Amino acid sequence: MLKLISALAAGVFALSPLAQAAQPVYHLAAFQQSAPHLSSNSVLVVNTSTGDTLYQKNANARVPIASITKLMTAMVMLDAGLPMDEVLTISDAEIDRLKNTSSRLAVGTSLTRREMLLLALMSSENRASHVLSRYYPGGTQAFVARMNAKARALGMRDTVFYDPTGLDMRNSSTAQDLSRMVRAAYGYPLIRQYSTSTEHDVYGRGGRALHYRNSNALVREGEWNIGLSKTGYIQEAGRCVVMQATVGGQPLVIVLLDANAPSARTNDARTIKTWLEAQPGHWLAG
Repeated sequence: MLKLISALAAGVFALSPLAQAAQPVYHLAAFQQSAPHLSSNSVLVVNTSTGDTLYQKNANARVPIASITKLMTAMVMLDAGLPMDEVLTISDAEIDRLKNTSSRLAVGTSLTRREMLLLALMSSENRASHVLSRYYPGGTQAFVARMNAKARALGMRDTVFYDPTGLDMRNSSTAQDLSRMVRAAYGYPLIRQYSTSTEHDVYGRGGRALHYRNSNALVREGEWNIGLSKTGYIQEAGRCVVMQATVGGQPLVIVLLDANAPSARTNDARTIKTWLEAQPGHWLAG
C-alpha cells in the first residue's frame, strides 16, 4: 500500500505497452512557454478536439467586442425560425446615430432575410444586422433581450449585449466567453457558410448592383481552412476577429481582441498558425 501511495504521489505509473501507446504524444506545458508575442491585448486559442488551451492572454478580461456581436445576432435570428425569403426593408431605424457610420444599404433598400444575414456575417453590414432585429417578433428590444438570454444559456457569464450590431461599446465579453459563442455558432450551417463566403452581389435601391467582400482578409486569401469567421471594429474595441480554423489537422477556436492596428489581428492569426505548425509534436494529440 505504501509503495502504491508513493507511486501515485510521484505521478509514476507502470503502464502496459498498449496503455503507453494510447497516450497522446505531446508536451503542452513546455510548448506553451514558447508562445510568441502577439499584438492583440486579449487572446485565446483552444484545441476543441482535446480541450487544451494552447494560448491565452487576458482571456478573462471583459472588453468591448464590436461586430463579433453579430454571431449572437445570427444565432438568435436563426433560432426564431423566421422565413428566410421574407423581404425586409431598410428604414430610418437602421441609421447609425451612435457612431455615424455609413452604409451602402440606403433607406428603402429591400432584400430577403437570407441576404441580410449574409451581409451581416460576411461583410459586417450594420444596417443588415439591425433590420434583422427589427423584424423579429417584439422588435429590437425583444431581440436584444433574447441575445442576453442565449448568452446566459451558453454559460457566457461575463457577456452583455445592448444592440444587435456591436456599434454600442457596452456590448462586452471575454475571450473565454467568446470561445463558447464561437463553438455554439459553429453548430449552425448557415453561419458557417455565410461567415466564410468570400464575396456576394446584391441589388440595392433602384436596382443598383452592390458588391460585398468578406471582412476577414484570411478568408479572402483562401490559404486557411476556416470554418467560421467574424471580424469586429470600433475604436473602443480595437481590431477583433474570432475564427474556427483547422491547423495541423486539428480544430481550433481562435479569439483575438483589441489589436491596435488594421493588420494586427491578421498578423497575430498568422503568427499563431506558423507557431503551431512549426512544432506539431508538442501540441497535437495522438
